[in-house]
Amino acid sequence: MNVVLQVDATTFNHIQNTYPNNATCPPGASFHAKLKGVTVIGYTKSRKVMFQGQLAQQEAARWGAVSQPTQKNAAPKNGLPADFATWSVLGSDEVNAGSYFGPLTTAAVYVDHDQVATLQALGVQDSKKLTDPQIIKLAEQIIKLCPYTVLNLMPTQYNERMQRYNQAQLKALCHNLVLTKTLAKLSTPPQAILIDQFVQRATYYRYVGNQAEVAREHVYFQTKAETAHVAVAAASIVARYYSLQAMDELSQQAGLTLPIGAGHAVDVVAARLLERGQDLSQFAKVHFGNTKKAHAIYQQR
Repeated sequence: MNVVLQVDATTFNHIQNTYPNNATCPPGASFHAKLKGVTVIGYTKSRKVMFQGQLAQQEAARWGAVSQPTQKNAAPKNGLPADFATWSVLGSDEVNAGSYFGPLTTAAVYVDHDQVATLQALGVQDSKKLTDPQIIKLAEQIIKLCPYTVLNLMPTQYNERMQRYNQAQLKALCHNLVLTKTLAKLSTPPQAILIDQFVQRATYYRYVGNQAEVAREHVYFQTKAETAHVAVAAASIVARYYSLQAMDELSQQAGLTLPIGAGHAVDVVAARLLERGQDLSQFAKVHFGNTKKAHAIYQQR
């Protein structure tokens, strides 16, 4: 159970002086007390105090009105708590994984509970439902409002890593990286982390288990997560925004427009690059079947 209190400076100081600082503080925290049945973490900048554990509600009640606590077991059929859409959530998503040309782009965006309505009012939703101009406009608003991290794994980097990993493992590593880097930017930890699910939880943590930092606390996995919380929708928009920029750069380098997707039009453009003597690994995910198709078209000309 988690309970978060927003308090005035006097109350915050009183709380801080009450509990022993006996554990390592998370990023941005000023004290971290682990007691029997409850953990208390305080953040000076925001004057928020988080109570976690079985006795969280009782302990928080000592310091004022307690907001409705969040419980992991208060979950409907989709595996998320009923009021999850209103939580403060760090969400992550990746784009372009199924497109032959361009980078694998992964983003994490943190949306505080008091920003949820604002982003919804702006029209933040699944990036696949938005036009490129809408993506650009919304992304520029999101990155001004919310802490975020983006990883643009360009084709050369992507292809090198695919010699060591499968794509699902590479995606997991990218998600974990943007999540941990965004967590380090926050003065208050999120109530939850939501990952747009592409593998099972156990598989995901097996893939990232040897990393120096792994986001493990209050992590949920959900398919179509962009519909479950606006943070994941925002992450998909920010990722698409940076991916579009990268595609423009790669198209300029290639000297022609590189199409999105993995259809026949992609094969034809890839064959044209081969005709020019250009290296596909600089522009494309060469483990895709499109590479063989492009070579077949090239050899027939």
